[in-house]
Amino acid sequence: MAEKRDIEINSRADTIGLMDMDVRPYPVTPPPPYEQVKPVYEKRKALEFCEWAEENLKFEKRYGKDESLSHLRVLDIGLWRLGHKFATSLFGEAGAECVSIEPPGGDPLRKLTPFGREEYLLENKETGEKCGMEFVCETVNTHCITLDVETAEGQEIFKKMASNVDVLIDGMPPGYMDNLGIGYRQLKDANPKMIYVWVGMLGQWGPWKDKQSKFGQWELEPFASCANSWVHNTGLAQDLLPRGRGGDPTRSGIWLADYVAGAQAFLNANAALYWRDELNNTGQMIEVTGAETLLDIIDFDITWYGFNASIKGRSGGWDPNLNQYAWNPCKDGYMMIGGQTDKLWYNIGFCLERDYHQFGRLIHEDPFLKEVGARNALHALIKTYSVTTRWLRDQCRVEAEAKLLEYQLAAGPVMFIDEVAEFPHFKYRPWQYVQETDYGPLLIASSPASYQVRAPFRCKWMGRDLGADNYEIYMKWVGMNQTTLNELKQKGVI
Repeated sequence: MAEKRDIEINSRADTIGLMDMDVRPYPVTPPPPYEQVKPVYEKRKALEFCEWAEENLKFEKRYGKDESLSHLRVLDIGLWRLGHKFATSLFGEAGAECVSIEPPGGDPLRKLTPFGREEYLLENKETGEKCGMEFVCETVNTHCITLDVETAEGQEIFKKMASNVDVLIDGMPPGYMDNLGIGYRQLKDANPKMIYVWVGMLGQWGPWKDKQSKFGQWELEPFASCANSWVHNTGLAQDLLPRGRGGDPTRSGIWLADYVAGAQAFLNANAALYWRDELNNTGQMIEVTGAETLLDIIDFDITWYGFNASIKGRSGGWDPNLNQYAWNPCKDGYMMIGGQTDKLWYNIGFCLERDYHQFGRLIHEDPFLKEVGARNALHALIKTYSVTTRWLRDQCRVEAEAKLLEYQLAAGPVMFIDEVAEFPHFKYRPWQYVQETDYGPLLIASSPASYQVRAPFRCKWMGRDLGADNYEIYMKWVGMNQTTLNELKQKGVI
């Protein structure tokens, strides 16, 4: 019987693996026309400004405008992580000529796919080469070349390339490039104007430099989030839930430390470029860690601890500073409601009272709820959110939002990703669009820097096959000829 069940399971798995993947058309419904949007502008008494903003900031016009960093060359080297790749892609979206170096065998990130399912890999229409969505999305406007920097020939080639760049972004393990003789200390004399940015998780120096063992030397993202208490204070509080449920810390659903570190690397590098070009005429080295960049945006947690040794506990979607200011479950999902002032908090109460006559009674029974400061205590939060959730459970998100907005409240639904893709406002701007790539048309997010009057960011291509740009870049950057490149390829150097 067990054998028969195993056969059935294997048969189903084979069928699932072989079946064609349906690709949902986008958009399922078209964005709203201007005729539907214009009355909104008129209602807000902002027609003239909104029409000017559309004319000057419209997403579709970005390709005809200038690129702010088109004069720069950026070289990137690293494996696995996203921080250095994200920083490089930001330079690429701003117009810089960006090149990413992988070993001849390729970055393992190319093979990263949800649940290890090969059918989720993207396939190049011409070459048939497959690549993971993670890699493709984080190599926007980036040329992909291969080079074995552990060989003497590879190191010489790397030195020649580094001598001709404005920014070098290093995503390798702490001290790896320096040990090969191609780190900042060895390269700065040949290129004194180079900005060298190392992007990691815990740092290149200090007692935890190599703490995470053989595999942790790549300083994978979760270690940073755990090391700075980001994971500790994310999740539902144990004492607000029935025994044995919840209360555990939760890591972010995305590689947040990598992305924040990448954004900081881009920001730091641009500040260093300004300092170089306008003030000092010299380059420098910059170190950016995911752990410290997250600690910088972790609210006042570290200051609170320094103030009186308090350790901020997990509070789920609640904010310990405000009542109300959280998402709560409703009939078809979750609603975010904000009542951070007296006026807004009472307006929430007036709204709830129309359908559920408990809010006024709650205030009458507990005078502390009448004061902004007092109602932020834990018992007051529990009372308020209990009543709000009781009201929300009979409302779907659309109904709840409509009722709350009548009282001029900050309220909005917690959206699923398919709803984000089809939301009229996001399609009109648009927040996402279809980009033609080597892997077919892909739905991607717009750069938040797309909306600029003069020099918006833009995506021109996404992802490349392994070593796709070897010949073009080595000829252009290093002056190699095709014969030499063929020889290096046979040796396995590229």
